[in-house]
Amino acid sequence: MTSVIWYLYEFAKKAWIEGFANAKSDEDIAKKPDRFRDFPTIIKENCIGCGSCTASCPSPTAIKLIRDTDSKTGEGLTYPIFNKSACIRCGFCAEVCPSEPKTIHCGENHNIHDEFIIIPREKMYMIDDFLCISCGKCHDICPVNAINIQNDYYKVNQLKCIKCGKCQEVCPVKGAMKGIYIHDLEEQKKVINLVVKTIENYVDDHKADLLKLPQGKLLKLKLPISNFWDEALSYLNDEDECFYTVENAVDRLTIRVITWESDECKKCQMCIPDCPTEAITFDEEKDTIVRDKNKCLRCSICYQSCPFGVIKYFIAKNHLDKEEKIINITCKPSDLVNDFKTIQNNEIQEEDK
Repeated sequence: MTSVIWYLYEFAKKAWIEGFANAKSDEDIAKKPDRFRDFPTIIKENCIGCGSCTASCPSPTAIKLIRDTDSKTGEGLTYPIFNKSACIRCGFCAEVCPSEPKTIHCGENHNIHDEFIIIPREKMYMIDDFLCISCGKCHDICPVNAINIQNDYYKVNQLKCIKCGKCQEVCPVKGAMKGIYIHDLEEQKKVINLVVKTIENYVDDHKADLLKLPQGKLLKLKLPISNFWDEALSYLNDEDECFYTVENAVDRLTIRVITWESDECKKCQMCIPDCPTEAITFDEEKDTIVRDKNKCLRCSICYQSCPFGVIKYFIAKNHLDKEEKIINITCKPSDLVNDFKTIQNNEIQEEDK
């Protein structure tokens, strides 16, 4: 009985009541460790709208980008919002966020170093040195400074690139900035080889028109992609990706065309020993010069060797009309002979001096 009264007395003390009401856990236990990943918090003013967070999120419906309404003072902010019922607190969104300072916070990133961030996107962007005019627009618009000059050419740093595609949007030269799908590479190669072969054969079918073409004039041809589309889809069974691969190939493609009229050939055979791949031979039964298209490199050495000007050399450039789905082919006689004459004249002038 005495012990019960003692406990009642202790509980009734004012100090105990205050202690119970203001109870606090030890700070070392209650404080959230830096490495703990909580639900993401957003600083929307930092967002550059790249979409890296939505691309990296493994949980459907957990994250999406929204944009505030435009006002008289400027465009509305673009930033991500989260659905807590779908978020699994993996922290991927914070790891891939490239903005400085970061837009998304959900605990310390203790596993992945910034220089090794890889964003799971279908494309990687590359600059075609042949078409690039070094205007610098891609460099200026890149939100993460992933495009810089290396050895006199602009290059994309793939470790920094967030695959936002803004560089391709501002590029003034069609085909100079390419978005290459990073999967199905072998299938893409087959489609590209098919495009090259089809264009070569199509141009060769118009040999009669080519041979009549005077210096300085153009022959314009139109090749519908329907001519090879079914076969292209048999290699790469995704219409969008297949069309994009065809477009990338066509916009870079310059084809050399070598041809001649067999009836005009003098059969001197001077072109045969000069051919580096033995693509030119003499058929004794038919008494004519024969060219193997599969071996031919279209290097133009035979054109330069022919003393009678029988062998013809043309340049074919290509452009894809995306709306009409037609490849526009422009052929012209090569300026190689004129270039040789210019060089020879310059050498003579130098000797005279």
